[in-house]
Order: sequence, then C-alpha cells, then structure tokens
Amino acid sequence: QVQLVESGGGLVQAGGSLRLSCAASGRTFDNYAMAWFRQTPGKEREFVGAISWLSSITDYTDSVKGRFTISRDNAKNTVYLQMNGLKPEDTAVYYCAADLAMSRNYYDYWGQGTQVTVSS
Repeated sequence: QVQLVESGGGLVQAGGSLRLSCAASGRTFDNYAMAWFRQTPGKEREFVGAISWLSSITDYTDSVKGRFTISRDNAKNTVYLQMNGLKPEDTAVYYCAADLAMSRNYYDYWGQGTQVTVSS
C-alpha cells in the first residue's frame, strides 16, 4: 500500500501562485509514476499532469501547459505541483495519485485531496 497526503491548497487571487505537495508513505516510492488530478462538484475527475519515476517524462493537460509544473524529490518521497498564473477555472479539489504505470487515466493509489480556490 502507498499512502498519499496532499497539502498546500488554499485561497488565492487570480494570477497568483500555489505549490501543492504530496507526501507518500508506506511501501517504497520507487518506480512509481505520480500524477495530479482535479475535480469540481458535478464534474468528472480531470487529469492535470503526471511525472515518471525518474522525472524524465512529464505530461500535462493542455489547459495548464506553461502554467503548472510537476516535480518530485524521490529522496523525500514527495511530488509537487507548482501552479502559476492561476485562473478561477482552476478552482477544484486537487488529488495526487500513484501507479507503476504512467498514464492519464488509471492510478492505483489516491490521496484525500486538497482544495484550491481561485478568486476573480
């Protein structure tokens, strides 16, 4: 089992920045791809971005490209989502996820989520 705990959410004005963190514990973090998803009430969970185990591959949904950056520190078992140029439409609960295979769809392990609210 991998336990994931997100932090760093909050309220920010449009144009501002936030950095989310996701700390992993439990079985080894080794070889896991990590991803961020987001969800707003009444909508399906949306893929935001993902990063491979050695950070050699990143993938982002089009709406966040150039604004969001995923990084990871494997020594700290932590993955980050740096969000710049935030827009009101970025308001959502953000979840991190882990899986041995990197994709835009299926992940074995999920965190509990952290709320991000962007005011206009």
